[in-house]
Amino acid sequence: MAEFRKLELSEALALEPPWRHACHAMLYAPDPGKLFGRIPLRYAVLMQMRFDGRLGFPGGFVDSQDSCLEDGLNRELCEELGEAASAFRVERADYRSSHVSDGRRVVAHFYAKQLELEQLVAVEARAPQAKDHGREVLGLVRVPLYTLRDGVGGLPAFLKNSFIGTAREQLQEALHDLGLLNSASSSSPKT
Repeated sequence: MAEFRKLELSEALALEPPWRHACHAMLYAPDPGKLFGRIPLRYAVLMQMRFDGRLGFPGGFVDSQDSCLEDGLNRELCEELGEAASAFRVERADYRSSHVSDGRRVVAHFYAKQLELEQLVAVEARAPQAKDHGREVLGLVRVPLYTLRDGVGGLPAFLKNSFIGTAREQLQEALHDLGLLNSASSSSPKT
Protein backbone atom coordinates (compact mmCIF):
# COMPACT_ATOMS: atom_id res chain seq x y z
CA MET A 1 0.00 0.00 0.00
CA ALA A 2 1.35 3.41 -0.97
CA GLU A 3 2.38 5.89 1.69
CA PHE A 4 1.03 9.43 1.32
CA ARG A 5 2.17 12.68 2.86
CA LYS A 6 0.45 16.04 2.82
CA LEU A 7 2.03 19.03 1.06
CA GLU A 8 1.19 22.69 0.75
CA LEU A 9 -0.15 23.56 -2.71
CA SER A 10 2.93 25.64 -3.59
CA GLU A 11 5.20 22.67 -2.79
CA ALA A 12 2.99 20.31 -4.77
CA LEU A 13 2.90 22.60 -7.82
CA ALA A 14 6.72 22.73 -7.85
CA LEU A 15 6.85 18.98 -8.55
CA GLU A 16 7.45 18.56 -12.27
CA PRO A 17 7.87 15.45 -14.46
CA PRO A 18 8.37 12.64 -13.82
CA TRP A 19 5.76 13.55 -11.19
CA ARG A 20 2.15 13.24 -12.37
CA HIS A 21 -0.67 15.37 -11.00
CA ALA A 22 -4.19 14.04 -10.43
CA CYS A 23 -7.20 16.04 -9.27
CA HIS A 24 -10.40 14.76 -7.67
CA ALA A 25 -13.48 16.54 -6.37
CA MET A 26 -16.09 15.90 -3.73
CA LEU A 27 -19.39 17.26 -5.05
CA TYR A 28 -22.01 18.04 -2.43
CA ALA A 29 -25.26 19.93 -2.02
CA PRO A 30 -27.62 20.84 0.82
CA ASP A 31 -30.45 18.29 0.97
CA PRO A 32 -33.56 19.10 3.03
CA GLY A 33 -34.92 15.57 2.54
CA LYS A 34 -35.47 12.89 5.14
CA LEU A 35 -34.78 9.18 4.91
CA PHE A 36 -37.90 7.16 5.83
CA GLY A 37 -39.56 10.49 6.65
CA ARG A 38 -37.55 10.94 9.85
CA ILE A 39 -33.75 10.88 9.36
CA PRO A 40 -32.53 14.30 8.17
CA LEU A 41 -30.18 13.96 5.20
CA ARG A 42 -28.77 17.52 5.51
CA TYR A 43 -26.38 17.10 2.56
CA ALA A 44 -25.95 14.88 -0.48
CA VAL A 45 -22.28 13.95 -0.97
CA LEU A 46 -21.19 12.04 -4.08
CA MET A 47 -18.49 9.44 -4.45
CA GLN A 48 -18.03 6.84 -7.15
CA MET A 49 -17.39 3.14 -7.43
CA ARG A 50 -14.23 2.86 -9.47
CA PHE A 51 -13.20 0.22 -11.99
CA ASP A 52 -11.02 -1.44 -9.33
CA GLY A 53 -13.91 -1.90 -6.89
CA ARG A 54 -12.78 0.89 -4.56
CA LEU A 55 -14.62 4.06 -3.64
CA GLY A 56 -13.13 7.37 -4.71
CA PHE A 57 -13.98 10.82 -5.97
CA PRO A 58 -14.49 11.73 -9.62
CA GLY A 59 -11.48 13.16 -11.41
CA GLY A 60 -8.19 11.92 -12.77
CA PHE A 61 -4.80 12.79 -14.19
CA VAL A 62 -4.05 16.25 -15.53
CA ASP A 63 -2.76 16.06 -19.12
CA SER A 64 -0.08 18.20 -20.78
CA GLN A 65 -2.77 19.99 -22.85
CA ASP A 66 -4.56 21.16 -19.67
CA SER A 67 -3.51 24.74 -18.85
CA CYS A 68 -3.96 24.28 -15.08
CA LEU A 69 -5.02 21.73 -12.48
CA GLU A 70 -8.61 22.92 -12.55
CA ASP A 71 -8.84 22.61 -16.35
CA GLY A 72 -7.70 19.01 -16.06
CA LEU A 73 -10.13 18.33 -13.23
CA ASN A 74 -13.09 19.83 -15.07
CA ARG A 75 -12.22 17.86 -18.23
CA GLU A 76 -12.08 14.65 -16.18
CA LEU A 77 -15.40 15.46 -14.47
CA CYS A 78 -17.08 15.79 -17.86
CA GLU A 79 -15.57 12.49 -19.02
CA GLU A 80 -16.64 10.63 -15.88
CA LEU A 81 -19.91 12.39 -15.01
CA GLY A 82 -21.19 13.49 -18.41
CA GLU A 83 -22.69 16.69 -19.73
CA ALA A 84 -24.27 17.73 -16.42
CA ALA A 85 -20.75 18.45 -15.12
CA SER A 86 -20.42 21.25 -17.68
CA ALA A 87 -23.09 23.23 -15.78
CA PHE A 88 -20.54 24.15 -13.09
CA ARG A 89 -16.79 24.62 -12.80
CA VAL A 90 -14.48 23.57 -9.99
CA GLU A 91 -12.13 26.49 -9.27
CA ARG A 92 -8.97 27.06 -7.25
CA ALA A 93 -11.20 28.44 -4.46
CA ASP A 94 -12.60 24.89 -4.07
CA TYR A 95 -9.13 23.44 -3.41
CA ARG A 96 -8.71 21.55 -0.10
CA SER A 97 -5.41 19.61 0.00
CA SER A 98 -2.55 17.88 -1.82
CA HIS A 99 -0.93 14.54 -1.00
CA VAL A 100 2.06 12.85 -2.61
CA SER A 101 3.01 9.24 -3.01
CA ASP A 102 6.80 9.19 -3.39
CA GLY A 103 6.87 5.59 -4.58
CA ARG A 104 4.42 6.25 -7.41
CA ARG A 105 5.51 9.87 -8.07
CA VAL A 106 1.88 10.99 -8.00
CA VAL A 107 0.55 14.25 -6.56
CA ALA A 108 -3.15 14.02 -5.65
CA HIS A 109 -5.02 17.32 -5.36
CA PHE A 110 -8.41 17.33 -3.66
CA TYR A 111 -11.26 19.81 -4.14
CA ALA A 112 -14.77 20.14 -2.66
CA LYS A 113 -17.46 21.89 -4.69
CA GLN A 114 -20.87 22.86 -3.33
CA LEU A 115 -23.65 22.58 -5.88
CA GLU A 116 -27.36 23.20 -5.83
CA LEU A 117 -29.28 19.97 -5.15
CA GLU A 118 -30.81 20.17 -8.64
CA GLN A 119 -27.31 20.23 -10.18
CA LEU A 120 -26.20 17.23 -8.13
CA VAL A 121 -29.33 15.26 -9.05
CA ALA A 122 -28.73 16.11 -12.73
CA VAL A 123 -25.18 14.76 -12.42
CA GLU A 124 -26.52 11.52 -10.90
CA ALA A 125 -29.19 11.17 -13.60
CA ARG A 126 -26.88 11.81 -16.56
CA ALA A 127 -23.75 10.00 -15.34
CA PRO A 128 -24.73 6.67 -16.98
CA GLN A 129 -24.39 8.40 -20.39
CA ALA A 130 -20.86 9.66 -19.61
CA LYS A 131 -17.93 8.58 -21.79
CA ASP A 132 -16.22 6.64 -18.97
CA HIS A 133 -19.34 5.10 -17.37
CA GLY A 134 -19.09 1.33 -17.23
CA ARG A 135 -15.33 1.41 -17.76
CA GLU A 136 -13.48 3.73 -15.36
CA VAL A 137 -16.59 4.52 -13.32
CA LEU A 138 -19.03 1.78 -12.34
CA GLY A 139 -21.54 4.09 -10.67
CA LEU A 140 -22.14 6.95 -8.26
CA VAL A 141 -23.01 6.58 -4.59
CA ARG A 142 -24.21 9.02 -1.94
CA VAL A 143 -22.41 9.03 1.38
CA PRO A 144 -24.83 8.39 4.27
CA LEU A 145 -24.27 11.26 6.73
CA TYR A 146 -26.14 9.65 9.62
CA THR A 147 -25.73 6.74 12.00
CA LEU A 148 -28.53 4.29 12.59
CA ARG A 149 -29.70 3.25 16.04
CA ASP A 150 -27.53 0.11 15.94
CA GLY A 151 -24.45 2.38 15.90
CA VAL A 152 -23.16 0.63 12.79
CA GLY A 153 -25.48 1.41 9.89
CA GLY A 154 -25.01 4.59 7.89
CA LEU A 155 -21.69 6.44 7.92
CA PRO A 156 -19.82 3.97 10.19
CA ALA A 157 -20.63 1.09 7.83
CA PHE A 158 -19.83 3.19 4.75
CA LEU A 159 -16.37 4.05 6.09
CA LYS A 160 -15.54 0.32 6.33
CA ASN A 161 -15.54 0.05 2.52
CA SER A 162 -12.34 -0.02 0.50
CA PHE A 163 -11.23 3.45 -0.63
CA ILE A 164 -8.53 4.43 -3.11
CA GLY A 165 -5.47 6.33 -1.84
CA THR A 166 -6.41 9.02 0.67
CA ALA A 167 -10.10 9.22 -0.33
CA ARG A 168 -11.40 8.05 3.08
CA GLU A 169 -9.28 10.61 4.93
CA GLN A 170 -10.20 13.36 2.44
CA LEU A 171 -13.89 12.54 2.89
CA GLN A 172 -13.71 12.60 6.68
CA GLU A 173 -11.66 15.80 6.79
CA ALA A 174 -13.96 17.60 4.32
CA LEU A 175 -17.13 16.49 6.15
CA HIS A 176 -15.70 17.82 9.40
CA ASP A 177 -14.11 21.04 8.08
CA LEU A 178 -17.11 22.01 5.96
CA GLY A 179 -19.54 21.32 8.80
CA LEU A 180 -21.54 18.77 6.83
CA LEU A 181 -22.12 16.56 9.85
CA ASN A 182 -24.12 17.29 12.98
CA SER A 183 -21.91 17.80 16.03
CA ALA A 184 -23.09 14.39 17.22
CA SER A 185 -23.30 12.86 13.72
CA SER A 186 -21.39 9.76 14.62
CA SER A 187 -24.09 8.88 17.10
CA SER A 188 -27.24 10.66 15.86
CA PRO A 189 -29.83 10.84 14.54
CA LYS A 190 -30.43 7.21 15.33
CA THR A 191 -33.20 5.23 13.88
